Amino acid sequence: MASAHSTAPAPTRPRPASRARDWAEIQERTLVPLYEAVHERAAVSPGTSLLDLGCRSGLALLLAAGRGAQVAGLEPDPELRELARARRLAVAAGGLTTPAAHGVVTVFEPLRLAAEPRRVVREAARLVLPGGLVAVAGFGPAPACQSAAVLEVARRRSGPRRPVDPLRLGGADELAALAAGAGLRVTGSGQVSCPFGYPDPDSAVRGLLATGWFDAAIAYAGEAPVAKEVAEALRPFTRADDTVRMANVFPYVLAERV
Repeated sequence: MASAHSTAPAPTRPRPASRARDWAEIQERTLVPLYEAVHERAAVSPGTSLLDLGCRSGLALLLAAGRGAQVAGLEPDPELRELARARRLAVAAGGLTTPAAHGVVTVFEPLRLAAEPRRVVREAARLVLPGGLVAVAGFGPAPACQSAAVLEVARRRSGPRRPVDPLRLGGADELAALAAGAGLRVTGSGQVSCPFGYPDPDSAVRGLLATGWFDAAIAYAGEAPVAKEVAEALRPFTRADDTVRMANVFPYVLAERV
């Protein structure tokens, strides 16, 4: 099996343990429809060797393993990595020694967090075997995502810092261009509805702050003011029974290493 050397996109600082747990316990499950759609389109099954680049706490890997795949992950954040390992997943930090190349490489999270999406897709292309598939996923376009209204808090409260804009890729065309720029041949694409649903506003705030999208705002303005503004932005999406629901779509592209 071919080997490859790569580094998963690193965060500017380790994520607080509480926010890592909120990701694993609240936010991660909102993306299950995306994970399952990509695994189905990529024909993940027994015999598949799959690597999730930037796997966070590993739910996508668990779902792939449930299909019989041999799975591994790369996750630079130590708190998230430990949560993935607690799920008995083989997850490394990346760096000079990384797993061998795989038949399928999935990129669910890093494009929404990385400052340089092109570099992330190039890393994925280097970690997939010839003839294998890279799956890259985005978030948006903005008019189809109700969470875009909440993301305005990140832009408003980041001061001179440059906040992550998870909507900047826009859709499947932008993802396809990234894949083609990495030397991959696009073989398919799709779009999945992933509503963000929460049992109450407090859970919604905690889940959203765990995404990493508000990190620059929290670093500049403090967590309490940012959390308060996120809670206010969620009011239009809070129902009479106190549950919160926002409709969102996530595009994805499948591309082959030729």
